[in-house]
Amino acid sequence: MASSSGGRRAAPSPHQTCRGDIIEPMNRRTASLGVAVVALTLLVGVVLLVPMPFVVMSPGLTENTIGSFEGEPVIVIEGAKTYPTSGRLDLTTVSVTSPDSDVRLPDVLNAWWSSDEIILPRDVVYPPEQTVQQVKQENQTQMLDSMDAAIAVGLAKVGVDAVKVTVEGVTPDAPADGLLREGDEIVGVNSTTIDSTQAAVDAISSLTPGSRVTLEIVRSGDSQDVEVTTAASPDDAAQSRVGVTLSDDFDPPFEVNIELGQEIGGPSAGLMFSLGIYDKLTPGELTGGAHIAGTGTIDASGRVGEIGGIQQKIAGARDTGATIFLVPAGDCADVGSFAGDDEIRLVKVATMDDAVGALESLLVGDESAVEGCDA
Repeated sequence: MASSSGGRRAAPSPHQTCRGDIIEPMNRRTASLGVAVVALTLLVGVVLLVPMPFVVMSPGLTENTIGSFEGEPVIVIEGAKTYPTSGRLDLTTVSVTSPDSDVRLPDVLNAWWSSDEIILPRDVVYPPEQTVQQVKQENQTQMLDSMDAAIAVGLAKVGVDAVKVTVEGVTPDAPADGLLREGDEIVGVNSTTIDSTQAAVDAISSLTPGSRVTLEIVRSGDSQDVEVTTAASPDDAAQSRVGVTLSDDFDPPFEVNIELGQEIGGPSAGLMFSLGIYDKLTPGELTGGAHIAGTGTIDASGRVGEIGGIQQKIAGARDTGATIFLVPAGDCADVGSFAGDDEIRLVKVATMDDAVGALESLLVGDESAVEGCDA
């Protein structure tokens, strides 16, 4: 009994086992976990605060081109008869993070989950070689240029010529050398009236190289015809050229001024300005009292160009009550779920003529003549 009892090692007490085998390792784990939590917290804090190379694009301001802002008309026409209008012809914009603002992770996550916002790389919107002031100046210049083109197109639609297509220069040894001069105004090509540089280029380039073309010009106030034999374009041997540089000289016969009440930049309001001018200069109401919005650049020949942020512009228009939205044909593929939206009807337009025709068709209930973005 004694030897048996004396040969056994006493079992360690629970108190001893806990201190030596469990508590000390647990203390090390707890300390490591605490350090990890602190490090993670610091890391998350840094990530939340560090600026990210993105911008957020969201629905922006709208403005009624046939209405007023703070009591002042947006479009003012002096020297020509105007007519009452009703409803709305809203230009639409997008709100983009300013070039001197920082976008952080919460902003990116919020935009990611939002149906009305998108995230874009900053360099896509703000070229790194441009300063903040240069970006603002460029946007303002684009807006002013779009106003001139919009006025010209709006007036042309009512039969008023506001653009002179002028020869800026003649290429030496080109077909026009010795026949055309700097300052000549081109008013027709083969008896087709020309109202823009693009129209002149299209009329000439569509001819077979070597063709005789009659250019109707005005030189020092006198009208005359000049015959030129075209040559092949160096860029495309199947197209013709005569070798002149042309410019669109904006020269309306009466005053048309556009005064925006809000700071808006870029060229995308061109179409809506043109429609506003046309509506004011023609009898009847182009909108029929409806709330119409839209977007799109416009050139002197009346072609509507695509823009960015189409979904954000549609969302902004819908939120302000618009029921019809004019979409540039080139943007129809990007309207997303708005193609089937019951609250706002999308109308596809490629030219000023398309836009006016669609609105006039809607006015008389001719739905079949109106093309949508889902067509």
